[in-house]
Amino acid sequence: MENAALLKAIIENAIDGIITIDERGRVESINPAACRLFQHDPEAVIGNNIKMLMPEPYRGQHDEYINRYQHTGDPHIIGIGREVTGLKKDGSTFPFRLGVSEVQFSGRKIYTGFIHDLSREKEAEEKLKEYAAHLEELVEERTQKLQDFVKALERAKEDVSLSLEKEKELGQLKSRFVSMASHEFRTPLSAIQLSASLIEKYAQPFTNENITKHVNKIKNAVGNLTTILNDFLSLEKLEVGKVEPSFTDFDLVKLAEEITEEMQIVAKQNQNIIYQHTGKSSIVHLDPNLLKNCIFNLVANAIKYSGENTFIEFNSEINDKNYIVTVKDNGIGIPETDQRHLFEAFFRAHNTGNIPGTGLGLNIVARYTALMNGTVEFKSDVNQGTLFTITFPII
Repeated sequence: MENAALLKAIIENAIDGIITIDERGRVESINPAACRLFQHDPEAVIGNNIKMLMPEPYRGQHDEYINRYQHTGDPHIIGIGREVTGLKKDGSTFPFRLGVSEVQFSGRKIYTGFIHDLSREKEAEEKLKEYAAHLEELVEERTQKLQDFVKALERAKEDVSLSLEKEKELGQLKSRFVSMASHEFRTPLSAIQLSASLIEKYAQPFTNENITKHVNKIKNAVGNLTTILNDFLSLEKLEVGKVEPSFTDFDLVKLAEEITEEMQIVAKQNQNIIYQHTGKSSIVHLDPNLLKNCIFNLVANAIKYSGENTFIEFNSEINDKNYIVTVKDNGIGIPETDQRHLFEAFFRAHNTGNIPGTGLGLNIVARYTALMNGTVEFKSDVNQGTLFTITFPII
């Protein structure tokens, strides 16, 4: 009796549905879990054919399954778990896993069906399929976008290649033009310079201040044009990578004295370039031509942007670690807003006014200095002057 009560309690409280039927398919018992699944009271099911809980086509096939098994012994669902569909009282269906076992009891056969609801699992599977389908759509959409992007990149690459080719051709044309124009201009400029010097020489017996004045204007204009041509040639060589430093040992003091002497000739009235050297040695290992160009540009700027009756301090120093060159003037200075653009090509500070210049000098200085592994720094205040410092590490 205790075992029967325990078995009944287990069946009554089982999570899965349990239904027993006889050999004719009539329901003999149904537990509460199965009643909840099919939405039927026990009284409505017990004694009726199990087919009432099956939708078509399972309902029409059920009796055939039982008859065939009884006559042939070939189990179609007996002892084999399978997924089937159940019919609820309200006409709706639900999926469940059915396991059927055969029991011999009191000389007759009883079939027990164990019903596990698969509604949640199927719902999860459907959501997973929807997510997978949505993911496939996204992948397909992204793949198409990627393919379109790759095609666009290829077209852009072709356009860029064509542009680069045209730019290269234009660059070569520009280079040839600058080189040709610079050389072609040099001949007439030299002739003008010579003619101006001869006019000055032949006019010496005459005391006419206008002759001297205009001859000096011609010389200054020729000098400015020559400087512009030299700047453009230097920039062009830098752009096409034709400038390679040639390091050698030379006397820095000797070079600086030569520069000072040359630049003093073109200085303004009563402008004095004062050169000093600090250090026991005067030999440096740099490119003398590039360094000379750098110093020329800095001293020329100091002359250009300083007034008459001023001093330009030009110093060199050799210590244990560095070669250092400084050029200091008391000129117009550089506005703070312009200082960050100072070494850009063709840039000129806003306070230069009508003072001639190309805006290339400091760009060339910076690039020549970099080629020699050096750095350029400056300090400047408006109307207080500017100090440029070029530093080269001793390697």
